[in-house]
Amino acid sequence: MSDSTQTEGTRAADSVTADPPLLSVQDLHVQFPFSRGSFLNPHHGVIRAVDGLSFDIREGETLALVGESGCGKSTTARAIINLVHPTSGRVRLCGTDITGLGDRAMMPHRRVVQMVFQDPFASLNPRMTVGNIIGEPLVVHRLASGKDRKLEVLRLMDLVGLNPRFLNRYPHEFSGGQRQRIGIARALAVQPKLILCDEPVSALDVSIQAQIINLMMDLQQQLGLSYLFIAHDLSVVRHIATRVGVMYLGRLAEIGEAESVYSHPTHPYTEALLSAVPVPDPVLAATRQRIRLVGEVPTPDREHVGCSFADRCPLVVDRCRVDRPPQEQVVQTSQLHTVACWERGK
Repeated sequence: MSDSTQTEGTRAADSVTADPPLLSVQDLHVQFPFSRGSFLNPHHGVIRAVDGLSFDIREGETLALVGESGCGKSTTARAIINLVHPTSGRVRLCGTDITGLGDRAMMPHRRVVQMVFQDPFASLNPRMTVGNIIGEPLVVHRLASGKDRKLEVLRLMDLVGLNPRFLNRYPHEFSGGQRQRIGIARALAVQPKLILCDEPVSALDVSIQAQIINLMMDLQQQLGLSYLFIAHDLSVVRHIATRVGVMYLGRLAEIGEAESVYSHPTHPYTEALLSAVPVPDPVLAATRQRIRLVGEVPTPDREHVGCSFADRCPLVVDRCRVDRPPQEQVVQTSQLHTVACWERGK
């Protein structure tokens, strides 16, 4: 991104709010080296899981990151919380640089940011009771012990809609939605400001998805939480998101206020994703034009000099293949909205 574009983006952000962001991710790269081939003819390379990602999250808002499987959404969340160490870039939490911190140095920051994982069946220890699972962060961070710890666990269970009588039950005795509530209660135990939600409803039935999303919205109102909400389904995040960022192959294709992105999608990839979202009205569904993308998603071990979407884009021009498009502002309903596209970002 050019200096002039960064300056314009900074001015635009300052015009929205003067408060510093709770989380700031700047030019984040995460690469995984790999080797393949034979002993006599080896091939070494890197998987570019995250390829220059930048965004902010402010207090009380929800940023939804959406995109196809494999585009780097989950890796981004894990890099923020240092479960995966970034290759380059910066992550600042409450103004403090936490990039690549080890477990010991990261400990005080984990009280500020917590994570709810995708699979409620795998993220809970099957040998621990619900009370011990939710209460473990209280022990690790020395926040409560004995009777006080039990009372706090009961309060958290009630907060997320779990019957306190289930305190001594084990994870296998609960449904998927109940297990995800346990995971949310565990994340809330240290009173964080930011929760990273890694596709928290993708493994649940549709009716249960709505219950969990409503719960998270209620908790946000009660506790003033901020969310990074990761999903591959645009319809899932429409009601919970304050802003939406659309990722493709480790990069941001488009980011803006949720209503602006849904009402006025600007990047061709965003348009294609929204055209695939089912609508309950059969008359409207019959009149909608489905945008079908040709080709396959390129492998992330390939370095993209220009736009990563160029191979599948219906608007591609020669410049797209040689120059990486910066995030440029698009005037849409008077809201901050940027797109990385040479044809649409003019």
